[in-house]
Amino acid sequence: MREDNDLTQKQVADMLMCDQSLYSKYERGEREIPLSLLIMLADFYETSLDYLTYRVNKK
Repeated sequence: MREDNDLTQKQVADMLMCDQSLYSKYERGEREIPLSLLIMLADFYETSLDYLTYRVNKK
């Protein structure tokens, strides 16, 4: 979704108030993203947690 919205990792990391390198690890699956940040992402992208966590295909 980040790339679909033409956003950099740094821009999203800033919105989440975390370091870009940490956000990169979330994207690559090297670190588990906290629920609080998933909620922030869902709100930011105006989608559901189910969509972000690949439980459904519909935004």
